[in-house]
Amino acid sequence: MSAQLAAGTYQCCDVSQSVTAAVDAGVTWIDTAPNYASGTAEATLRPVLDACPQVRVSTKVGFVPDSDRQAARDAGVLPYDRDQGHCLARPYIAWQLARSRARLGCVPDLVFVHNPEHGRMNRADVSWTLSEAFEGLESAADDGKIGGYGVATWAGLSSGMFTIPELTALAETVGGHRHHFRAVQFPVSLVHLAVVADALDGRGALAEAREAGLDVFASAPLGGGELLGAMTEELVRVIDAAASPAQAALLLALSAPGVSRVLLSASTPAHWADALGAAACAPLSPDRLRGVIDVLGT
Repeated sequence: MSAQLAAGTYQCCDVSQSVTAAVDAGVTWIDTAPNYASGTAEATLRPVLDACPQVRVSTKVGFVPDSDRQAARDAGVLPYDRDQGHCLARPYIAWQLARSRARLGCVPDLVFVHNPEHGRMNRADVSWTLSEAFEGLESAADDGKIGGYGVATWAGLSSGMFTIPELTALAETVGGHRHHFRAVQFPVSLVHLAVVADALDGRGALAEAREAGLDVFASAPLGGGELLGAMTEELVRVIDAAASPAQAALLLALSAPGVSRVLLSASTPAHWADALGAAACAPLSPDRLRGVIDVLGT
């Protein structure tokens, strides 16, 4: 299996418990954001990262945690004429990155532009926002303040607000051929099958990311946990009769062409052991993936 599991911290009930169980199970990448866990996720991760230097970490910039809003205003980096819940202006990015490094206790390996489509109604507005964000992140990477950057989106790619080729072209415009644009993050799951169907036909975001040499972080592989209740015996058999419901759902994301890492928020060692059982399986063949898509549609 080429794709690996990574620890996600979105909607974690207990970030420390979840990532400790993940790292103990051998997971070597943690994904977080300043606004996760009511603004406490990054600081909660520091003891784990301090104790486990082999673990890599990605965080994000864009959403403004309620706990940071007044400090950002006092620092003059949060314009009052913009959506106060989301900001990708260069001064705010630089300010937030400094806080992230302090909270994590290290230089993040990746920083994702978090849902750049948020609150923006047209492609021109999103393109301008991404250009400003990429400029700030290229500067931070040149200064050694981040390892690289990417774009994490829920619907920006599927809605056509931007494409992978457009993102890579923008990175080359801003940073030249040695730009630091490294990865994308978007949903891949049994309820987001269109992107998998496209990849099997050699097109779409997964195929474009692979062609561009980008890592793909698949988010929400279990649909926020809701998929587990929808995993009927029949559906599990279509995927892998020997798998548990969670393993069957994860196998889809782990087997999707072009996926590098699958983000999972699992709270206990038993949950991580079950998930790693899926990661140890042979990937589903293209024919098996097409069979799942035939059953569920896109």
